[in-house]
Amino acid sequence: MSDLPRKALSRTAKLASLPLGAAGRATVGLGKRIGGAPAEAVLAEFQRRTAEQLFSVLGELKGGAMKFGQMLSLMEAAMPEELAAPYRATLTKLQDSAPPMPISTVDTILSRELGKRWRDRFTEFSDKPAAAASIGQVHRGTLKDGREVAVKLQYPGAAEALRADLKQLGRFARSFGALVPGMDMKPLVAELQERIGEELDYDREAQAQQQYADAFKDHDEFVVPRVIKHSPTVIVSEWIEGKPLSSFITNGTKKQRDEIGLKYARFLFSGPKYAGLLHSDPHPGNYRVMPDGRLGVVDFGLCARLPEGLPPAIGRLLRLSLTGDGPAIHDGLVAEGFIKPRMEIDPEQLMDYLAPFAEPARDTTFQFNRAWMRAQANRTSDFRSPNATLAFKLNLPPSYLLIHRVWIGGMAVLSQLEAEAPFRSVLEELLPGFAESEAHQ
Repeated sequence: MSDLPRKALSRTAKLASLPLGAAGRATVGLGKRIGGAPAEAVLAEFQRRTAEQLFSVLGELKGGAMKFGQMLSLMEAAMPEELAAPYRATLTKLQDSAPPMPISTVDTILSRELGKRWRDRFTEFSDKPAAAASIGQVHRGTLKDGREVAVKLQYPGAAEALRADLKQLGRFARSFGALVPGMDMKPLVAELQERIGEELDYDREAQAQQQYADAFKDHDEFVVPRVIKHSPTVIVSEWIEGKPLSSFITNGTKKQRDEIGLKYARFLFSGPKYAGLLHSDPHPGNYRVMPDGRLGVVDFGLCARLPEGLPPAIGRLLRLSLTGDGPAIHDGLVAEGFIKPRMEIDPEQLMDYLAPFAEPARDTTFQFNRAWMRAQANRTSDFRSPNATLAFKLNLPPSYLLIHRVWIGGMAVLSQLEAEAPFRSVLEELLPGFAESEAHQ
C-alpha cells in the first residue's frame, strides 16, 4: 500500500462492508441456532469474527476510519462486559498500530520537507516505522549531533481520506449499531468531523507540543518531547522510550495501575494550569510509562487553547453538586449556557443526572472500574429514563466541547485501568474554583 487508499468508492465499499458483514453473520448465526448450536457459542463466534473484521477494515483504511475505531476503543469500558470482551483486544490494537507506508513514500515526503539529501542529517534512520496510526506514522532516527528523534510523517491523501471516511461513517452511523451494540455512533462521528482541520495541521500540533514541553521541562511526573523541526506534514522531536499505557491496562499490577491512573489524571488537569492547553485526545495510545516511572505524552494534534486555564465555573459547579444545592447548580448552568433561559428543568432531577461527574470527588479516594462506567452509561442510554430525557434538554456550549470530551474520555481510561487513587486532591490542587468554593462556604 503506497499511502492511504484514496478512491472514494473503494473506501465507501469497505466501510459499508462492516454493518453488512455483521448482518450476514447474524443471519448465519440464526441458521446455526435453528440447527441446534448453543446460543453462547454462536454469539461468541459472531463477536469474534466481527471484531476481526472491525480491526482489519478500520486499521487498513487508516484516516477517519481508524480515528473512529480509536474512539470506540476508548469507550469500550462503557459497554456491557459480555459485549465488550470480544472487542477489547481488537480495538486496543487500533490505539497505536496500523499498516505502514512503504519506504519509497517515506522518502518522497522527507525529500520534499527536509531536502533531497535528508538522510545526511542522520547517522541512523530506521526504515521500519516505530508506530503507525490514523493519519501518520513515526520513524526512529539519530541526528548527527547524537540526539535520538521521532520523525512523524503525515500520510499522503490524509485530508481527503479523513473527509471521505467521516462523510460515509455519518451515513452508516445507524447501521453500525450492529457492530457494537449499546454505542451511539452519531456523536462520535460528529466530534471527528468538527476537528478535521486541527488534526491535519502539523505546524499547529508542533506549537502545542513545544508549549507543553516548555511547561513541563525537567518535571518529576511528566515527559513531553521537545520539537526540533516541523512543517505542515512532518514533525521531528525528541525520542522518548517507554511502555504503552495500554499494556498496563491488560497486564499491570494494582499498584502500577493506581499510580499511572493518578499521574494520568494529574496530567490532564495540569495542562490548562501550566501550559494553557488541554490535551484533548485522551486515549491510551498517546501515553507511555517511562523507565523512571514518569508519564510520557505524545501526539498533540488535538488541544484546546485555554490561556486562562480551565473555566472556574467548572470547579464551582462541581463543588455545589457535592453539597446537593440543586437550585444553585441550576442557576450556574443557566449562566454558563448549559441550560437555555426558558428551559424548565427540575433541580433535583438535575442533581441526579450530574451525580457521576461529582462522584470521583466525593470521597478522599475513588475506585474507577468498568462496572461503574457501564452503570453511568446505562443511566442515559435508556430513552425511557428521566436522565435520558434530561440529556436532550441540556446544551453543550462550544467552549466546553473538548473539555467535556476529555472529562468523559479520561474517566473511561481510568475505568479501563481500574485505578484507585485520591482524585479529589487532584481537583483541589488543579481545578480552579473547586477548592476556592469550599473555602467560601
